[in-house]
Amino acid sequence: MVGVRRLENVRELAQRALDEGIPGDFIETGVWRGGCCILMRGVLAANGIKDRKVYAADSFAGLPPPNPQAYPSDEGLNLHLLKELAVSLNEVKNNFARYGLLDDQVVFVKGLFSDTLPSLNAGPFSLMRLDGDLYESTYVALQALYPKLSQGGFVILDDVNFIPPCRQAVMDYRSQEGITATMHEVDWSASWWQKE
Repeated sequence: MVGVRRLENVRELAQRALDEGIPGDFIETGVWRGGCCILMRGVLAANGIKDRKVYAADSFAGLPPPNPQAYPSDEGLNLHLLKELAVSLNEVKNNFARYGLLDDQVVFVKGLFSDTLPSLNAGPFSLMRLDGDLYESTYVALQALYPKLSQGGFVILDDVNFIPPCRQAVMDYRSQEGITATMHEVDWSASWWQKE
């Protein structure tokens, strides 16, 4: 689903995090079938890295319905009705295992982001990839995880150029936190920046 250019972006930034000695683990919020997390784990394996983990955070049951009372931007964004977006934890684990990358360097974080991410006992991170589609999912992930991103670390926003509520969440968070780092476009959907 992410396409070749976004996969290249994950590989490039994961490798840069290692090459530049940016401390921390990797995390993706919204993993679907696990492809980007498998690639992150593959980069660690290819570099012989044993002291970093990949966190795969997802409900493993599809997207939640929008909560327009709390997040008006999400009204009408009914992605919870798309059953193909619901991929079980077992299926994702099996996908890791097919590549020989299912081990204790992969940590699965199951549940809605609002329930799991604020209390996640993890970090620092050197790479974050956020793919939550909704304003709520994007904002909650930024709020919970960006403070744990190491200086020089990378944040990838999968749908920032494609889904208006996702973009609004990113712009609101950047504005509130005074983030001025340049956003780099990956393709029609994704962009990234490096934490200053």
